[in-house]
Amino acid sequence: MANSRLETSGEDFWLQVDALKKDLNALNRVEELHKLVNVESREAIIQLKDCTREEALKKLEKVTEELIYTICNGDAPFLSSNNRTSWKNIRFNPCVGLEMVDHKSASYLKFESINSIGKFATTIRILSICQNLLQEDRFATKRDVYYTDTVFFGNQNVVDDIVDNLSCMLEVPRHSLRILASSKGLISGHVRYREYDGTYVDCTCLTRGVAVSSHVDGIYDLYSDAKVVLVVEKEATYHRLLDDGLLEKLNPCIMITGKGYPDVNTRQMVHRLWCTLHVPVMALVDADPHGIEILSVYKYGSKALSFNVHDLTVPTIRWLGVWPSEVDRLSIPEHVRIPLTERDRSKCHALLKRPFMDSHPAWRQEIEHMLTKGYKAEMQALSTIATSFLSDTYIALKIRNGRWI
Repeated sequence: MANSRLETSGEDFWLQVDALKKDLNALNRVEELHKLVNVESREAIIQLKDCTREEALKKLEKVTEELIYTICNGDAPFLSSNNRTSWKNIRFNPCVGLEMVDHKSASYLKFESINSIGKFATTIRILSICQNLLQEDRFATKRDVYYTDTVFFGNQNVVDDIVDNLSCMLEVPRHSLRILASSKGLISGHVRYREYDGTYVDCTCLTRGVAVSSHVDGIYDLYSDAKVVLVVEKEATYHRLLDDGLLEKLNPCIMITGKGYPDVNTRQMVHRLWCTLHVPVMALVDADPHGIEILSVYKYGSKALSFNVHDLTVPTIRWLGVWPSEVDRLSIPEHVRIPLTERDRSKCHALLKRPFMDSHPAWRQEIEHMLTKGYKAEMQALSTIATSFLSDTYIALKIRNGRWI
């Protein structure tokens, strides 16, 4: 790749993206038909269903009634749900991602067990908070829930995990229980919308980006003329691209970052943009095992949130870069090539065993290349070629030439 700024204006630049958009839209129609035909398989899959406030209250009341009934019968109360930590529950569907199969492997919280009584009690406490929120018809963040009693909950991760367990157990989205998550992601570019409370958000006017909505399902009047959505792994790279004027160079486009491993709201926002705008989504991640893991989460989801995969993934996302094979091709200097650790190698081997890897021989080839060479590289390594090489040349050249996998 030559170190020169490429011309990105005009329809000729977007020819490959437009062709990809046409192909993906045709593929999406085929996949929708596939889902409709495959009714038997779909019925065995956990799929969260939005519900009204009254319906959510009834679900909570049913759980309470079952606990009381168990106690009245002289038995120790317990709670059960599909196991979110077992691969036994996971089925790979190329149209959606990593889905949770119902009734494969269960997880139990038993009052009589010393190992789970603490989590059982915490779950009951959060069930009570959800019931109060629903009765008062108001929302709270998971952070708000934690601060209702920091001593009792111990740490934020406990609350986060139990809220997700409840969502899985009741088969409803978290917002139906009136619990939201604070967002860490940022979005910028040619998109505007209204938040669930009516607040108008115009990302074209915000030079540093705006926080991703904490209630993505509540967004409405979403509009954009963007040609592409660019998902950037790291916040530092995101801000560097903004400073280098990438949004003007790739006008019109949308750029979003989850600041590393993406939170639920960022993943949901990328999914929402894809479903609403029907434009190609491309990912820019580090040429390392962690970057490829993040790419796979945006594309196919994660084991822990497989019960909510239908709202979190973009199966058509393309890997724009940085590829491990490009470290040599671009003559990245030795001093910015980072040797793989044993943990990196273990992550690589784990990725190669993922159920979706057989569908991506190019991904497999890149991971194997990294293992063979024994080093990784961050996106910032491209700045050793030229300060603004990433924004002026690399991204534009790859988009113009259709260099994605």
